[in-house]
Amino acid sequence: MRERSPKSGGNERERGGTEAPRYVYGVNPALEALRAHPDAVERLFIVDGQVGAKAAGELLSRARDAGVRVEKVARERLNAMAEGGVHQGVVAELRGFQYVDLEDVLAAAKAKGQPALVVVLDGIQDPHNLGAIIRSAHALGAHGVVLAKDRAVQVTGTVAKASAGAVEYCPIARVTNISRALEELKEAGLWVAAADVEGSEPLWTARLDGPLALVVGAEGAGVREGVLKHCDFRLRIPMAGQVGSLNASVSAAILLYEVARQRGRPAR
Repeated sequence: MRERSPKSGGNERERGGTEAPRYVYGVNPALEALRAHPDAVERLFIVDGQVGAKAAGELLSRARDAGVRVEKVARERLNAMAEGGVHQGVVAELRGFQYVDLEDVLAAAKAKGQPALVVVLDGIQDPHNLGAIIRSAHALGAHGVVLAKDRAVQVTGTVAKASAGAVEYCPIARVTNISRALEELKEAGLWVAAADVEGSEPLWTARLDGPLALVVGAEGAGVREGVLKHCDFRLRIPMAGQVGSLNASVSAAILLYEVARQRGRPAR
């Protein structure tokens, strides 16, 4: 991939922000919240006897060290907090999720001395897909994920559970306009590649080792045409089967793995 020179100046920046308090459920998401951001955890709810001894020991130890209030409650209460999700006997109440700004994602790459890798999501609606994408992004070296403020799922307890706690480590920026965000990324020197079933360039032949934003579209609809116009190229994932498309989170994982392969290793 050839280099794209950053342009001076810049557009109006999109700001991050904090949401209302949220519940994170499941052993791993609750532990990751306590490990990564203990100061953001307000309370820990546990069903007595439902959490394994080792996990319960670490949960209680970390909660005690962070001064987090622990409440032993009935399973029915956790069922309501998790809205039917699999909570494994533990729920953590956190302050609202702290989104970052787009420039923070770019700064994270610069601080590591690595070519930026950003995952941009165009209208993802399914929280399980969002969580899985965040998990893959973190595991495969992306410096952050960008999602839209409106008409897209936000970071919730279900997303945190599906990400296996990766939301506590992967910077997530929220913007009001995806197309404008892509132009800002291009001005910062990134090339923009969209996952597109109609794309002319097979994933395996593309150069993906430079500064890059990967755009993944909504379930079924894909990347909107108006957003595609802001992409430098469109990547097609070659498939041998009869099914013509892949789940959004699977597509993202395949794209991210190919970037990591070309770069030689997941960036950390």
